Amino acid sequence: MNRRVIKQISLLIAYVMAIYIVFPNNAYGMHIMEGFLPFNWAAFWWLAMIPFVIAGVRSIKKTVTLHPSLKMLLGMAGAFAFVLSAMKIPSVTGSCSHPTGVGLGTILFGPTAMTVLGMIVLIFQALLLAHGGITTLGANTFSMGIVGPFVSYGIYKGCQKLGAPLWLSVFLSATIGDLMTYITTSFQLGLAFPAASGGVMAAALKFMGIFAFTQLPLAISEGILTVLVINTLSAYSQKELGFLGVFTGKELPTRKQGVKE
Repeated sequence: MNRRVIKQISLLIAYVMAIYIVFPNNAYGMHIMEGFLPFNWAAFWWLAMIPFVIAGVRSIKKTVTLHPSLKMLLGMAGAFAFVLSAMKIPSVTGSCSHPTGVGLGTILFGPTAMTVLGMIVLIFQALLLAHGGITTLGANTFSMGIVGPFVSYGIYKGCQKLGAPLWLSVFLSATIGDLMTYITTSFQLGLAFPAASGGVMAAALKFMGIFAFTQLPLAISEGILTVLVINTLSAYSQKELGFLGVFTGKELPTRKQGVKE
Protein backbone atom coordinates (compact mmCIF):
# COMPACT_ATOMS: atom_id res chain seq x y z
CA MET A 1 0.00 0.00 0.00
CA ASN A 2 1.03 3.57 -0.61
CA ARG A 3 2.83 5.00 2.44
CA ARG A 4 0.93 8.28 2.25
CA VAL A 5 -2.41 6.47 2.52
CA ILE A 6 -1.16 4.44 5.50
CA LYS A 7 0.08 7.60 7.21
CA GLN A 8 -3.24 9.41 6.73
CA ILE A 9 -5.25 6.50 8.10
CA SER A 10 -2.89 6.14 11.09
CA LEU A 11 -3.25 9.83 11.91
CA LEU A 12 -7.04 9.56 11.74
CA ILE A 13 -7.09 6.62 14.13
CA ALA A 14 -4.72 8.39 16.54
CA TYR A 15 -6.90 11.51 16.43
CA VAL A 16 -10.09 9.62 17.28
CA MET A 17 -8.42 7.71 20.12
CA ALA A 18 -7.00 10.95 21.53
CA ILE A 19 -10.47 12.50 21.61
CA TYR A 20 -11.85 9.55 23.57
CA ILE A 21 -8.97 9.63 26.06
CA VAL A 22 -8.88 13.39 26.63
CA PHE A 23 -12.62 14.01 26.40
CA PRO A 24 -14.36 10.90 27.73
CA ASN A 25 -18.11 10.65 27.23
CA ASN A 26 -20.94 8.51 28.53
CA ALA A 27 -21.25 4.96 27.27
CA TYR A 28 -24.74 4.79 25.78
CA GLY A 29 -24.76 1.02 25.61
CA MET A 30 -24.85 0.29 21.87
CA HIS A 31 -23.97 -2.00 20.48
CA ILE A 32 -26.17 -4.02 22.89
CA MET A 33 -24.66 -3.16 26.24
CA GLU A 34 -22.99 -5.52 28.67
CA GLY A 35 -25.41 -7.65 30.67
CA PHE A 36 -28.49 -6.31 28.85
CA LEU A 37 -29.58 -9.56 27.17
CA PRO A 38 -30.99 -12.50 29.16
CA PHE A 39 -28.48 -15.34 29.52
CA ASN A 40 -30.25 -17.68 27.10
CA TRP A 41 -30.22 -15.12 24.28
CA ALA A 42 -26.66 -14.03 24.98
CA ALA A 43 -25.53 -17.68 24.80
CA PHE A 44 -27.59 -18.32 21.64
CA TRP A 45 -25.93 -15.49 19.70
CA TRP A 46 -22.48 -16.57 20.90
CA LEU A 47 -23.11 -20.07 19.50
CA ALA A 48 -24.58 -18.66 16.28
CA MET A 49 -21.49 -16.59 15.50
CA ILE A 50 -18.88 -19.34 16.03
CA PRO A 51 -19.20 -21.09 12.61
CA PHE A 52 -18.82 -17.76 10.81
CA VAL A 53 -15.76 -16.83 12.86
CA ILE A 54 -14.13 -20.17 12.00
CA ALA A 55 -14.87 -19.65 8.31
CA GLY A 56 -13.49 -16.12 8.55
CA VAL A 57 -10.22 -17.22 10.13
CA ARG A 58 -9.75 -19.74 7.32
CA SER A 59 -10.54 -17.08 4.71
CA ILE A 60 -8.04 -14.61 6.15
CA LYS A 61 -5.37 -17.28 6.50
CA LYS A 62 -5.80 -18.25 2.85
CA THR A 63 -5.64 -14.63 1.70
CA VAL A 64 -2.49 -13.68 3.58
CA THR A 65 -0.80 -16.96 2.61
CA LEU A 66 -1.33 -16.29 -1.08
CA HIS A 67 -0.63 -12.55 -0.84
CA PRO A 68 1.34 -11.48 2.25
CA SER A 69 1.39 -7.89 0.99
CA LEU A 70 -2.34 -7.64 1.77
CA LYS A 71 -1.77 -7.75 5.55
CA MET A 72 -1.55 -3.96 5.72
CA LEU A 73 -4.76 -3.53 3.73
CA LEU A 74 -6.49 -6.05 5.99
CA GLY A 75 -5.42 -4.08 9.05
CA MET A 76 -6.65 -0.87 7.42
CA ALA A 77 -10.10 -2.40 6.85
CA GLY A 78 -10.29 -3.31 10.54
CA ALA A 79 -9.11 0.15 11.60
CA PHE A 80 -11.69 1.76 9.32
CA ALA A 81 -14.48 -0.22 10.99
CA PHE A 82 -13.13 0.62 14.46
CA VAL A 83 -12.92 4.35 13.82
CA LEU A 84 -16.34 4.65 12.20
CA SER A 85 -18.21 2.48 14.69
CA ALA A 86 -16.58 4.38 17.59
CA MET A 87 -18.19 7.62 16.37
CA LYS A 88 -21.47 7.15 18.18
CA ILE A 89 -24.26 9.63 18.71
CA PRO A 90 -27.06 9.30 21.31
CA SER A 91 -30.35 7.78 20.23
CA VAL A 92 -33.67 8.46 21.93
CA THR A 93 -33.59 4.94 23.35
CA GLY A 94 -30.76 5.83 25.73
CA SER A 95 -28.40 3.88 23.49
CA CYS A 96 -26.70 5.21 20.39
CA SER A 97 -26.37 5.07 16.64
CA HIS A 98 -23.15 4.94 14.65
CA PRO A 99 -21.70 3.95 11.27
CA THR A 100 -20.45 0.37 11.15
CA GLY A 101 -17.62 0.54 8.61
CA VAL A 102 -18.10 -3.08 7.54
CA GLY A 103 -18.80 -2.36 3.87
CA LEU A 104 -15.18 -1.59 3.00
CA GLY A 105 -13.70 -4.78 4.46
CA THR A 106 -16.50 -6.86 2.97
CA ILE A 107 -15.90 -5.52 -0.55
CA LEU A 108 -12.17 -6.09 -0.23
CA PHE A 109 -11.96 -9.42 1.62
CA GLY A 110 -15.42 -10.96 1.64
CA PRO A 111 -18.07 -11.31 4.37
CA THR A 112 -16.54 -14.06 6.51
CA ALA A 113 -13.23 -12.21 6.81
CA MET A 114 -15.17 -9.14 7.92
CA THR A 115 -16.84 -11.28 10.60
CA VAL A 116 -13.44 -11.79 12.25
CA LEU A 117 -12.46 -8.14 11.84
CA GLY A 118 -15.83 -7.05 13.20
CA MET A 119 -15.50 -9.29 16.25
CA ILE A 120 -12.02 -7.91 16.99
CA VAL A 121 -13.33 -4.35 16.63
CA LEU A 122 -16.17 -5.09 19.05
CA ILE A 123 -13.82 -6.63 21.61
CA PHE A 124 -11.57 -3.56 21.58
CA GLN A 125 -14.56 -1.23 21.84
CA ALA A 126 -16.00 -3.16 24.76
CA LEU A 127 -12.69 -3.17 26.64
CA LEU A 128 -11.41 0.32 25.73
CA LEU A 129 -14.55 2.41 25.21
CA ALA A 130 -17.22 0.60 27.28
CA HIS A 131 -19.15 0.33 24.03
CA GLY A 132 -20.94 -3.00 23.84
CA GLY A 133 -19.87 -5.88 26.04
CA ILE A 134 -18.41 -9.36 26.31
CA THR A 135 -21.65 -11.16 27.21
CA THR A 136 -23.34 -9.45 24.26
CA LEU A 137 -20.37 -9.93 21.92
CA GLY A 138 -22.13 -12.77 20.12
CA ALA A 139 -25.26 -10.71 19.42
CA ASN A 140 -23.30 -7.64 18.36
CA THR A 141 -20.99 -9.67 16.14
CA PHE A 142 -23.96 -11.38 14.53
CA SER A 143 -25.58 -8.07 13.58
CA MET A 144 -22.49 -6.03 12.68
CA GLY A 145 -20.05 -8.78 11.68
CA ILE A 146 -22.31 -11.33 9.99
CA VAL A 147 -25.63 -9.94 8.74
CA GLY A 148 -24.21 -6.54 7.76
CA PRO A 149 -21.26 -7.95 5.77
CA PHE A 150 -23.25 -10.71 4.06
CA VAL A 151 -25.90 -8.23 2.96
CA SER A 152 -23.20 -5.80 1.81
CA TYR A 153 -21.50 -8.55 -0.18
CA GLY A 154 -24.74 -9.65 -1.82
CA ILE A 155 -25.63 -6.07 -2.79
CA TYR A 156 -22.14 -5.42 -4.17
CA LYS A 157 -22.00 -8.60 -6.25
CA GLY A 158 -25.56 -8.12 -7.45
CA CYS A 159 -24.87 -4.57 -8.62
CA GLN A 160 -21.69 -5.69 -10.39
CA LYS A 161 -23.57 -8.44 -12.26
CA LEU A 162 -26.15 -5.87 -13.36
CA GLY A 163 -23.36 -3.68 -14.74
CA ALA A 164 -23.72 -0.86 -12.22
CA PRO A 165 -20.82 1.61 -11.89
CA LEU A 166 -18.29 0.76 -9.19
CA TRP A 167 -19.15 3.85 -7.14
CA LEU A 168 -22.84 2.94 -7.07
CA SER A 169 -22.12 -0.68 -6.15
CA VAL A 170 -19.89 0.44 -3.28
CA PHE A 171 -22.33 3.09 -2.06
CA LEU A 172 -25.33 0.76 -1.97
CA SER A 173 -23.28 -2.04 -0.44
CA ALA A 174 -22.01 0.08 2.47
CA THR A 175 -25.28 1.94 3.04
CA ILE A 176 -27.63 -1.05 3.03
CA GLY A 177 -25.18 -3.19 5.01
CA ASP A 178 -25.15 -0.50 7.70
CA LEU A 179 -28.94 -0.37 7.84
CA MET A 180 -29.27 -4.16 8.00
CA THR A 181 -27.01 -4.20 11.05
CA TYR A 182 -29.52 -2.08 12.93
CA ILE A 183 -32.52 -3.95 11.59
CA THR A 184 -30.94 -7.14 12.95
CA THR A 185 -30.24 -5.47 16.29
CA SER A 186 -33.89 -4.41 16.46
CA PHE A 187 -35.03 -8.01 15.98
CA GLN A 188 -32.51 -9.23 18.55
CA LEU A 189 -33.92 -6.80 21.10
CA GLY A 190 -37.46 -7.68 20.05
CA LEU A 191 -36.79 -11.40 20.59
CA ALA A 192 -35.33 -10.75 24.03
CA PHE A 193 -37.96 -8.20 25.07
CA PRO A 194 -41.21 -8.81 23.16
CA ALA A 195 -43.95 -6.23 23.49
CA ALA A 196 -46.92 -7.03 25.69
CA SER A 197 -49.15 -6.30 22.71
CA GLY A 198 -47.88 -7.55 19.37
CA GLY A 199 -44.97 -9.62 20.63
CA VAL A 200 -41.60 -9.79 18.90
CA MET A 201 -42.60 -8.06 15.66
CA ALA A 202 -44.19 -5.09 17.40
CA ALA A 203 -41.13 -4.62 19.61
CA ALA A 204 -38.72 -4.94 16.66
CA LEU A 205 -40.67 -2.41 14.59
CA LYS A 206 -40.63 -0.01 17.52
CA PHE A 207 -36.85 -0.28 17.83
CA MET A 208 -36.42 0.13 14.06
CA GLY A 209 -38.57 3.24 14.04
CA ILE A 210 -36.50 4.80 16.80
CA PHE A 211 -33.14 3.95 15.24
CA ALA A 212 -34.23 5.21 11.81
CA PHE A 213 -34.06 8.87 12.85
CA THR A 214 -30.32 8.76 13.41
CA GLN A 215 -29.23 5.72 11.42
CA LEU A 216 -30.52 6.66 7.96
CA PRO A 217 -28.28 9.76 7.58
CA LEU A 218 -25.36 7.89 9.15
CA ALA A 219 -25.74 5.01 6.69
CA ILE A 220 -25.79 7.38 3.72
CA SER A 221 -22.71 9.18 5.04
CA GLU A 222 -20.92 5.85 5.47
CA GLY A 223 -21.77 4.91 1.89
CA ILE A 224 -20.26 8.14 0.57
CA LEU A 225 -17.13 7.78 2.70
CA THR A 226 -16.62 4.17 1.58
CA VAL A 227 -16.79 5.28 -2.06
CA LEU A 228 -14.10 7.89 -1.37
CA VAL A 229 -11.84 5.32 0.31
CA ILE A 230 -12.26 2.83 -2.56
CA ASN A 231 -11.43 5.62 -5.04
CA THR A 232 -8.28 6.43 -3.05
CA LEU A 233 -7.24 2.78 -2.98
CA SER A 234 -7.92 2.52 -6.72
CA ALA A 235 -5.46 5.35 -7.28
CA TYR A 236 -2.67 4.20 -4.95
CA SER A 237 -3.13 0.44 -4.41
CA GLN A 238 -4.06 -1.01 -7.79
CA LYS A 239 -1.89 -4.08 -7.29
CA GLU A 240 -3.60 -5.03 -4.03
CA LEU A 241 -7.07 -4.42 -5.44
CA GLY A 242 -6.13 -6.56 -8.42
CA PHE A 243 -5.32 -9.50 -6.15
CA LEU A 244 -8.69 -9.05 -4.46
CA GLY A 245 -10.67 -8.75 -7.69
CA VAL A 246 -11.85 -5.21 -6.91
CA PHE A 247 -9.71 -3.54 -9.57
CA THR A 248 -11.84 -2.62 -12.56
CA GLY A 249 -9.27 -3.85 -15.05
CA LYS A 250 -7.91 -7.35 -15.61
CA GLU A 251 -7.04 -9.14 -12.39
CA LEU A 252 -3.36 -9.64 -11.73
CA PRO A 253 -1.95 -13.17 -11.63
CA THR A 254 -1.76 -14.91 -8.27
CA ARG A 255 1.36 -15.92 -6.45
CA LYS A 256 0.95 -19.48 -7.74
CA GLN A 257 1.27 -18.11 -11.26
CA GLY A 258 4.71 -16.76 -10.59
CA VAL A 259 4.27 -13.26 -9.22
CA LYS A 260 6.72 -12.41 -6.47
CA GLU A 261 5.36 -10.11 -3.79
